[in-house]
Amino acid sequence: MEFSEAKNKFIQTWGALGSQWGINKTMAQIHALLMVSPDALSMEDIMEELQISRGNASMNLRALMDWGIIYKDLKPGERKEYFIAEKDLDELAVKIAKERSRREIKPALKVLKDVSSGVKDDRSVEAKHFTTQTSKLYDFVLKADNMIEKVTELKDNWMTRLVMKIMK
Repeated sequence: MEFSEAKNKFIQTWGALGSQWGINKTMAQIHALLMVSPDALSMEDIMEELQISRGNASMNLRALMDWGIIYKDLKPGERKEYFIAEKDLDELAVKIAKERSRREIKPALKVLKDVSSGVKDDRSVEAKHFTTQTSKLYDFVLKADNMIEKVTELKDNWMTRLVMKIMK
């Protein structure tokens, strides 16, 4: 397989996987392109490589920066903006986990808390079962979210990073 074919296959596959971690296909393709590019790319480079419009590129670059997984790379004397992806895969995983928690898990927890405590006046068998199951689900999702937070906190801790480097 030639390099350009392998690169294109990776970008297309990463784009398709994007929906699995909560982003659209183009956003994931831009991320993939920046992740495998040795140098920062301009918006024009990205538009040309992926054959996307300026508006699409701009909107998705902003979203990727909001996620904290790409950054602007300032080049002295250049008027164009350049972008580079987070290359540390551990850091990338932490940032994605934190953002997914904020966007998906926290709102789900709020709904589960509301619905599990919202039908206490109803004494029917169905209502009791509903309350029990949604309370259990709330507890489970809360534990999972707390675990994600603990793992990401450990990753942010300089001592843990040092120990992890020594163990590698």
